[in-house]
Amino acid sequence: MIQCAQACLYLSVLVAFAACNAPPVPLDDIFIEKTFVPEECVRAVKVGDYVRYHYIGMFPDGKKFDSSYDRGNTYNVFVGKKQLIEGMDKALVGMCVNERRLVKIPPQLAYGKQGYGDIIPADSILHFDVLLLDVWNPEDGVQIKTYHTPATCPRKVEVSDFVRYHYNGTLLDGTLFDSSHTRMRTYDTYVGIGWLIAGMDQGLLGMCVGERRIITMPPSLGYGENGDGSDIPGQASLVFDVVLLDFHNPRDRITVTNQKVPEPCTRKAVAGDFVRYHYNGSLLDGTFFDSSYSRNRTYDTYVGQGYVIAGMDEGLIGVCVGERRTITIPPHLGYGEEGTGTKIPGSAVLVFDVHIIDFHNPSDNTEVTVTYKPEGCDKQTKKGDFIKYHYNASLMDGTSIDSTTDIQHFIVPGMEDGLMDMCVGEKRHLVIPPHLGYGERGVTGEVPGSAVLVFDVELVDMEEGLPEGYMFIWNDEVSPDLFAEMDKDNDEQVEPSEFTDYIIRQVNEGKGRLAPGFDPYRIIDNMFSNQDRDGDGKITVAEFKLKADEAAAHDEL
Repeated sequence: MIQCAQACLYLSVLVAFAACNAPPVPLDDIFIEKTFVPEECVRAVKVGDYVRYHYIGMFPDGKKFDSSYDRGNTYNVFVGKKQLIEGMDKALVGMCVNERRLVKIPPQLAYGKQGYGDIIPADSILHFDVLLLDVWNPEDGVQIKTYHTPATCPRKVEVSDFVRYHYNGTLLDGTLFDSSHTRMRTYDTYVGIGWLIAGMDQGLLGMCVGERRIITMPPSLGYGENGDGSDIPGQASLVFDVVLLDFHNPRDRITVTNQKVPEPCTRKAVAGDFVRYHYNGSLLDGTFFDSSYSRNRTYDTYVGQGYVIAGMDEGLIGVCVGERRTITIPPHLGYGEEGTGTKIPGSAVLVFDVHIIDFHNPSDNTEVTVTYKPEGCDKQTKKGDFIKYHYNASLMDGTSIDSTTDIQHFIVPGMEDGLMDMCVGEKRHLVIPPHLGYGERGVTGEVPGSAVLVFDVELVDMEEGLPEGYMFIWNDEVSPDLFAEMDKDNDEQVEPSEFTDYIIRQVNEGKGRLAPGFDPYRIIDNMFSNQDRDGDGKITVAEFKLKADEAAAHDEL
């Protein structure tokens, strides 16, 4: 198959032959002029090799008598087995692929006195312009040249593995016939079970991910005598420049490596737990496809219940808070043959570098650990008590949230649970699941959604609370003249100021007690409103009642 540039070059050669070869000079042996020698000669023709070459045959006066270019096919033949005229058999020995020679052959090493029909007269000197394109030997096998080896190779390709690789396919003279790169997708196939040409089946075995190698094969291990019918001629050696990107075996399960487990690890994740973790996701060749860090938030999910790909569901079981691990997932436990379209190719092995931030179970309660308990702990907190405590609050990974030296109210339900039955001076370590903390939403800018909270608390003071449903109680017996004592001006009605002054006086004298931790005046206003049945801003004798006299339970006297 002659190219335009080659044709022009060959015409120039014919002119040169005509100018330099008249009259013909008698030859005793062949004469070889090397008109082009490639920089690298990996292999030279030897007797017994099979060659493919193009040629132009001429007489000394430049007249062409034959050309493989005109037929559109190379001349294919064994060398040194008398399948050629003797002079050509000798002239091809030692040639390199892409080498070009001008060969002069005397009659005694060509067609001699008989000539060749009407084409070549008797006693003709023949000139051949020869370009060698291919050479191989029937004894050849696959030749492998590795030119890049990755730093680590934990596993090599074996028979029945499924591989993903890129390649450039050329003939031995460098002519490109195919490339996965131009299609912008890898070639994906099983190895060693006959899905590939035999030479490629052999050439891929033993490769590491990231390895690059040149695989050269004779036609017997490629496309044989007939080629592929289009780009690959018959009897052609093939050269594949291959880079292996990925491989796995259908029997593979996930693998967990690079584990960094914190000490202590008091609890490990089980199916049904809700896990918050960071990750970097890449393909087996290191190509990055996703990261929770880039979104600046953890990935939060239940494990063991099908909320994530099967390999990750399995890989997160048994983790500890703070643990780091690499989870390698074969495609049948990842995104399968289809992949995700743009970022994850079909049949791709996935590698996740995971850092566990926290996890909990929906059935969890507040976990209480007493770190210090004073002697003589007689009085303990109960529901409704007013307390003061110090605390340091953090997430499970140690990230500080808040701290205080004086707080006078409960924060979250889990904290309330953790402060029950506590003595003044006692210290506790509380672990609070999110459903008893700040829930799925968290606190913007402070506490992530679904985060487990950690509190280190110290109770510094407590004041006994009131019974449930009361905002004020009497310490002594209630005066039978209570309304009259409030009605200072004896006008048969109690003004708000009279009511407020009276209650404050009872508290100051220790006769009554308001609920601790609240604004006393707001409590008193509420008490007055409850007694002012008609809402006219005054309490009459008819309206005034003690709580014990009320049918319904609500806060009042």
